[in-house]
Amino acid sequence: MKFIKASGMLGLMALAAATTSVVKADDAGWYMGGNIGQSTADIDNDRITENLLDGGFSEIMIDNDDRDTGYKLFGGYQFNRNFALEGGYFDLGEFSYSATTMPMGTLDGNMKLRGINLDLVGFIPFSEKFSAFGRVGVNYAEAKDRFSGTGAVNVLSPRADERDTNLKLGAGVQYAFTDALAMRVETERYRINDAVGNKGDIDMVSVGLVYRFGAKSAPVAVVQQPKPAPAPVAPPPPAPRTEKYTLSANELFTFDSSAVRQPQAKLDEIATALKGDGSPDEIVIVGYTDRLGSDDYNQKLSERRAIAVKNYLMNKGIESNRLRAEGRGEADPVVMCDEQNKAALISCLSPNRRVEIEKMTIVREVTP
Repeated sequence: MKFIKASGMLGLMALAAATTSVVKADDAGWYMGGNIGQSTADIDNDRITENLLDGGFSEIMIDNDDRDTGYKLFGGYQFNRNFALEGGYFDLGEFSYSATTMPMGTLDGNMKLRGINLDLVGFIPFSEKFSAFGRVGVNYAEAKDRFSGTGAVNVLSPRADERDTNLKLGAGVQYAFTDALAMRVETERYRINDAVGNKGDIDMVSVGLVYRFGAKSAPVAVVQQPKPAPAPVAPPPPAPRTEKYTLSANELFTFDSSAVRQPQAKLDEIATALKGDGSPDEIVIVGYTDRLGSDDYNQKLSERRAIAVKNYLMNKGIESNRLRAEGRGEADPVVMCDEQNKAALISCLSPNRRVEIEKMTIVREVTP
């Protein structure tokens, strides 16, 4: 007797190596969740009929119950924006058949399936909230088969159990309501050994929720009590005056480079203005990149670009002790972009690739 027929393997696995980095770098961490849905098995009526004929019976009618409610509970760890490792417990439900025979009798059978699994999950983010994912892994399932007969049918072995490890595949989509809570809709295929020596597939389509530990939940309003008026204090010192110049990295450098293009008329004007005022005030040069690429690479590129502009200003006669260069990578973006085309995304993120030159003048309070 065979409960489930072998069918084609579900070959969808979502790999994200070539996708745009639109999921935040701080997505790493632990999560847990649960799904519930419908599981479906293919009951092999031809095999049941063949076994009845071998026992001297002819089959009149077979009634199948090949659908049930399945569920799973899982936990996992998100390594980065694209990959996670997930394990859990599943219960695929119970499936049964009833065959009416001649000579008069019935052969009834059912099977229960449950087990544990371990999957590698890959994500393809389409936006900060919506993503697709695929999974590939192994399941360790227990199949419990039970048989009974009436009338002329006599069952010699009414119970059979089997435990084995097999392949598991799946795919789905996920939508994040908040940083902490998301919903999944997915389909999965479990390769199963029944308890009488046959292999087959059971499919489950389900919906569920995922909770991430340590993520930010929805903001909570806090009512603050009025505070007593503070005692009079001395006024703070005057705030420093600043002069800021912002230069596009597209004009200063070629894409993904820290070599200053020539000529640089705008940068020459800034150098002349800073040199000609004769002040000893500090000049801070800050480099920024867009969010494409890794955090570490972007940080180093922004530092190299800030140093390149510092060296340029030194060559124009500005004292080195007045100049301070620093890189801030992809921090403080000017624009937020969600284009799917890579060329359009690079163009949209252009304002974020920049170098800012800021002169800070300390205003000293004059005592009469």
